[in-house]
Amino acid sequence: MNSNPHVLITGGAGYIGSILAPTLLARGCAVTVVDNFLYGQTSLLDCCANEKFTVVRGDVRDERLMLPLLKKADVIMPLACLVGAPLCAQKPVEARSINLDAILMLLQNASKAQRFISPTTNSGYGVGQAGVHCTEETPMNPISLYGVLKVELEKALLAAGAISLRLATVCGVSPRMRLDLLVNDFTYRAVTDRFVVLFEAHFKRNYIHVRDVARAFCHALDHFDAMKGQPYNIGLSDANLSKMELCLEIQKQIPDFTIMEAPVGKDPDQRNYIVSNAKIEATGYQPQVSIQQAIAELIKGYQIIRRNQHANI
Repeated sequence: MNSNPHVLITGGAGYIGSILAPTLLARGCAVTVVDNFLYGQTSLLDCCANEKFTVVRGDVRDERLMLPLLKKADVIMPLACLVGAPLCAQKPVEARSINLDAILMLLQNASKAQRFISPTTNSGYGVGQAGVHCTEETPMNPISLYGVLKVELEKALLAAGAISLRLATVCGVSPRMRLDLLVNDFTYRAVTDRFVVLFEAHFKRNYIHVRDVARAFCHALDHFDAMKGQPYNIGLSDANLSKMELCLEIQKQIPDFTIMEAPVGKDPDQRNYIVSNAKIEATGYQPQVSIQQAIAELIKGYQIIRRNQHANI
């Protein structure tokens, strides 16, 4: 493959894609983005001056649209997705058709020379064992439709020789901002409300900055032959934090942030696990943005934006 491949990104105007697309362009790649601009975002305007950038407004489920674009691509990064358990629960038919069927269609029509690097999710681990890190060998135990579809997709991806990046809960500022992600949400509440009420505050997750996700895609692209056909956890190894621990990190930067625990009630998202990222780190990848830096960045970002502008549901 040439050193500046043509990359097709579905959902490339989304939260991750609007960081990833300009990152790939800066590396000299040609980038084609397909997105339906569901959220009215304008996140790729800064890419339009680049001659190697192409943007197509359309639906990734449309074979007549996608197959000619697929033929021109060396690398496919299928980001188009209804993201998260709540949105998939609201729209189960659309979730299956976008998150699974549309990507299977691309896999089935791709040549053996084409390379797939796909985000999946570490939410497939569901509920882990206390104190035991989930590795790529840990049996998957998804507890939401979102997780189920991602696990099913990963089987097909790995069978086709793709790289699956099992993303931790992503955080940080992006041109297509999301406020519903846990770090982003809690930091927003700290900035605007100065308080949060936690349900099941001991539940743990792993986190990763959106720019480090883009770096992981680039790393997988650079090391494709060595990494292909395998899944990799992508997260901050020092950020396996409970919701309470996360709020205490935010409180260090916003001291008048009040944290309250609800004595009754359940979090609708019942995921609870810690994750090992040793496998990807052994290939030479290291995240560069700490959870503290992510929080500091978000605090600045929330001087600019408000909740009514950015949400998935």
